[in-house]
Amino acid sequence: MKATITLLPGDGVGPEVTAEAVKVLDAVRRRFGHKFRFREALVGGAAIDATGNPLPPETLKAAREADAVLLGAVGGPKWSDPSAKVRPEQGLLRIRKELGLFANLRPVKVFPGLEKASTLKPEVISGVDLVIVRELTGGLYFGEPQGITGKPGAREAVDTLRYTEKEIERLVRVGFELARPRRKKVASVDKANVLASSRLWRDVAHRVRREYPEIEYEDILVDACSMYLVRRPADFDVIITENLFGDILSDEASMLAGSMGMLPSASLAESSKGLYEPVHGSAPDIAGKGIANPLAAVLSSAMLLEISLGLVEEARVVERAVHAFLGEGNRTADLAGPGEKAWSTAETGDDLARRILKG
Repeated sequence: MKATITLLPGDGVGPEVTAEAVKVLDAVRRRFGHKFRFREALVGGAAIDATGNPLPPETLKAAREADAVLLGAVGGPKWSDPSAKVRPEQGLLRIRKELGLFANLRPVKVFPGLEKASTLKPEVISGVDLVIVRELTGGLYFGEPQGITGKPGAREAVDTLRYTEKEIERLVRVGFELARPRRKKVASVDKANVLASSRLWRDVAHRVRREYPEIEYEDILVDACSMYLVRRPADFDVIITENLFGDILSDEASMLAGSMGMLPSASLAESSKGLYEPVHGSAPDIAGKGIANPLAAVLSSAMLLEISLGLVEEARVVERAVHAFLGEGNRTADLAGPGEKAWSTAETGDDLARRILKG
């Protein structure tokens, strides 16, 4: 097939891990005879430095024209002043809004052999394989009015948590559809005992659940869910929740796998177009050292192949290459124990590409 993939390497380790994901995608292209066109553009801090805009018009144009977008990371100490009018994260929020990326999928899987990499007991995290489905374009991050008013000493801040039935329903459906080929379990997370928005969320979720009688369903308050994720994480299959709760819970769940360097994500629109990125952020403390774990970016590219391009077998080939790499005891710096060899970013990408080409 022919496909255009827009690359947004971004900041920090973003360019390093994106380069290894491209190696893997190129190996897939060569093995299966596809024609992938890679188009690179600026976003985040790199875009601010070059243009003064965290999401230049040409970047948004390239993203809209692509079949899928692969993002590295945005942000870093250079642009971290919270009072700055222009910040890297604004580019990320805007591209989500402009592309209609309303559903964020964050799979969390504990790979065999990596149980000891987590700070939790191996018997607690063994068998964890869950997905958090987070609403991405509504809630507190986008609600109006928003801002700070008044004079120093008497200032007042307001953020607005607003959701429509349509926004809730489309996100809930993504979760139920995702659960169908999995373990058929959905946990809807809210704060319905306090928030009106959560009571609407729960009402809509209950209406949608009636269309999926084969799916086991439960409501969980967000504070209870945060406890259950570290107490009995293997019980979860698909978790659906709103923007702020999903942001917090997905970062908590990421530590189950032992390293954020193992976790991919996909942000999806109502069309098949999506934006794919590792969840680890820009990690500026290790940028340029060649030790960043590229596996999250590689697994994000596998999600891109399957969801946006419909290349299911190709996605499985990439995932099997990662399983084989880890199964042989190979470890990147974030996963290596005392005395173990730590594979560099580039070495890891090269090895995965070789495995894919060899079949």
